[in-house]
Amino acid sequence: MVVDSKRGFILLFKESAVALSVLFVWDMLIVVGFELYHQSWMEQPALPIALIGSVLVLFMNFRNSSAYNRWWEARSYWGLITNNCRSLARQINSLLGPECPDLTRAVAAYAHTLFCSLRGKDALKNDNVKRVMPESIQQYIKGLHNQPNGVLYQIALGVTKEANKKNLDGALQGQIDRILSDIANAQGALERIRNTPLSIQFSILPRFLAEIFCVILPLSMVQSLGWLTPLGSSLVGFLFIALDKIGSDLKDPFSDSPHALPMLTMTRNIEIDLLEQINDPTKPPIRPMNGIQW
Repeated sequence: MVVDSKRGFILLFKESAVALSVLFVWDMLIVVGFELYHQSWMEQPALPIALIGSVLVLFMNFRNSSAYNRWWEARSYWGLITNNCRSLARQINSLLGPECPDLTRAVAAYAHTLFCSLRGKDALKNDNVKRVMPESIQQYIKGLHNQPNGVLYQIALGVTKEANKKNLDGALQGQIDRILSDIANAQGALERIRNTPLSIQFSILPRFLAEIFCVILPLSMVQSLGWLTPLGSSLVGFLFIALDKIGSDLKDPFSDSPHALPMLTMTRNIEIDLLEQINDPTKPPIRPMNGIQW
């Protein structure tokens, strides 16, 4: 996630540089053809282009709003994961006692496992998972289709075992189970967002229409701007390219890109909060690098 506005603008400009270069070359061809060779077909009225641009802005705004809602919903559910992991570890330590450090480590490892799952990776190949997760749970989730769910299942079994050993009241054990259910519900919501991408119309059509608009745009500007057409057309074209890029970046909040959710930072923070409760050593928080929080 980009946290530095200056760095964000530079990144957006770099990612749009190729499209802008192509657009600038096309604008130069149009203005040379009009000014030097007097091609009459280039004299297109401005009103139709303006109407097309207005409709395109509305369409892209709706797509970008939908993409941002997906991104923000995913961030909200990660907030629930964070809060419930803290609550679960607190309940384990206070109700079951300090004799269950592996359960707290399993909760910390769950966050890393969920991060890997949302990226479509095997959690057992992740160094953070192998560093924190108890060996018995690593063996259990090996080969499972849904590894985070397997970790939650093992945590539930461990809680039940310790509760029976200590003759814990059923109501108190139910408190822990409710937190596990809340975590599972938040995980399910995150998986729904990952497995339900934006429709193909919102993924492809805005970019296609923006490219068509940028191609015909200088034809309506060259009559009035003349040799300044490349400057004006490229500026307007950049705005449409930027709008399209924003929607494309936000539609997948779990991707490995500077615009996705900072899941690595969130999982590390969960690990630190939980392992400090049992006096386990852990790594320091992840700081932004070049204006980007990973």
